[in-house]
Amino acid sequence: MPVEHYENFPVASLLLPARLREPVEAIYAFARSADDIADEGDAAPMVRLAQLNEYRHALNVIEGGGKPEGAMWVRLAAAVRTHALPVQLLHDLLDAFSQDVVKTRYADFAELRDYSRRSADPVGRLMLHLYGQATPENCTDSDAICSSLQFINFWQDVGIDWRKDRVYLPQESLARFGVSETQIAEARVDDAWRALMRFELTRARTMMLAGAPLAERLPGRVGWEIRLVVQGGLRILERIEAADYDVFRARPTLGKGDWLRLVGRAFTMNNTKRPAKPR
Repeated sequence: MPVEHYENFPVASLLLPARLREPVEAIYAFARSADDIADEGDAAPMVRLAQLNEYRHALNVIEGGGKPEGAMWVRLAAAVRTHALPVQLLHDLLDAFSQDVVKTRYADFAELRDYSRRSADPVGRLMLHLYGQATPENCTDSDAICSSLQFINFWQDVGIDWRKDRVYLPQESLARFGVSETQIAEARVDDAWRALMRFELTRARTMMLAGAPLAERLPGRVGWEIRLVVQGGLRILERIEAADYDVFRARPTLGKGDWLRLVGRAFTMNNTKRPAKPR
């Protein structure tokens, strides 16, 4: 299973300690499988929701100390028991996937942030539990990084999501900058669109920088992994800006040359200062 398939799984596998590869793969297999139920194929919404409810039942069995049938569940149950992982975080992921089936618009940023709290933040918190570093401060910073990654993915995929009849740009933001869904459908990039995207990219960058000090507190390879995750997200933002905010005609991605840049930047992340909270 290529990690790239599940965009909310920020794991640089080469830096992952060998002892954690099995539980990470177990969590990833669960997350990818559930994400595919919600997002792939042509099943009806009620069928998708019923399948996700079966996953909830399996999680309840694990939480009660049982062992659901199936290799994926056996691996996940072992990871939960061995590392005392909070099953509620896995339930949160399922809630987000279920929401994807039925909800395609978000009124404001608060609604979108509530979604990312369940779709993105649990992954980072699960990783912190595996590392034995799930302190309140670390969880707060991890949430900022993971939600920022979620939003960055949304903003680079506006066109792709539109073809799935999904608009993650908050309706409040669209109205504020005078951008309609018709404009998204037309892939029209004008000053209003640029202003909207500049606003949302600034919000995502602010969140990422707010969480960046986590990399300085986590030891060894784990800290380096977080550094690369942070720098990767920031680099995508730069790519969007370099394209003059046109995410419709060329999806901003990272190339081989970017990775050398990311490694260099990761070495200079010491003493990261938290930015002021945006209004």
